[in-house]
Amino acid sequence: MERRQLVTSAAYSVAAAALPLGAAEELTERIGTARRRGVAGAAEIDAVRNMTSLFVTLDERHGGQHGRSAVVQYLRSDVVDLCRARFATEEKHHEALAVAACLAYLCGWKAYDAHEHGLAQHYYLQAYALTREAADEVHGAWILRILAHNGMDVRRPEHTLDLAEAALARVRGRLAPPAEALFAVTRARALAVAGRGPEAVRQLRAAQDLVLRGEPDELPYWAALWGPPRGTLASHTAKTFHTLGDHANAERHYALSSRYRPGSTHRRIAALSLISQGREQSALGRLEAACDTWGRSLDLLEGVRSARAVDAVAGIRRQLGVFRHRGVQTAADLDERARNWLGTHRPPRHI
Repeated sequence: MERRQLVTSAAYSVAAAALPLGAAEELTERIGTARRRGVAGAAEIDAVRNMTSLFVTLDERHGGQHGRSAVVQYLRSDVVDLCRARFATEEKHHEALAVAACLAYLCGWKAYDAHEHGLAQHYYLQAYALTREAADEVHGAWILRILAHNGMDVRRPEHTLDLAEAALARVRGRLAPPAEALFAVTRARALAVAGRGPEAVRQLRAAQDLVLRGEPDELPYWAALWGPPRGTLASHTAKTFHTLGDHANAERHYALSSRYRPGSTHRRIAALSLISQGREQSALGRLEAACDTWGRSLDLLEGVRSARAVDAVAGIRRQLGVFRHRGVQTAADLDERARNWLGTHRPPRHI
């Protein structure tokens, strides 16, 4: 956690992705053998939890590059000190490690949003180590889940199905159904990536059944940080259908995702969902609808600092290219908007 020279261009490691599956004991070294700074308790833990919630809210509204250095510094200073503190009970120490894992996860997410996938993986593995130290297998499964998604997103799926299945096995029957649905849909997406389409569709149906049972707010803190489960489920369902080449279902679920996670609170993810929805509409030959959807996404992205958003808007321009050269005025106007947005929103490289 305290290293200052982590290279942001570190490569994603397939071997490292498998660490939680077969070498967990290597990740369980004690994080704080020195117990400094007196006795810490609920007040200090709540402070970190509240600060993490604030950082996540800012991340969703303004993009991963907004406040990134502040988040990393907070982890390296205040939160590392908290993990090294003395606690009245082991239970409180475990709570401190768990909230530290949430912040390490956020650091990984911000690195992912900057396309620094090796660094993102590093932080996710640190988060996993913290959940191991906290003896929280269910929270650890949440990290296995993001490691599976990370592997799929960077097109290195060698261990993603194993990770997704391990995560689902650890939480099955131990979480409220809406929370378990988030693990089930991860397995569905991994099955689709593995070329096992019929199984993926069956798993999607199971995930959708789960999310409709129980109350949407029945989520642990570490899952609730990332928004309503129906929005997350819709997004990953859309990605699964996209992998399967089912553009109509993918389009429908991307629309649901942006509806469940509106731009008023989740500007970046709502905009990215709209961009993906427009891509599916374009694939279906619905250019006018796609242009309208992409236009709404650009409205939301004003002021958002995110490498993923930059790539997504560049993708809009690539898809518009064919129609622009045919003299379609709507496409030409939207392309000009996208070009202007890219001119003012390309983020500087983070060091």
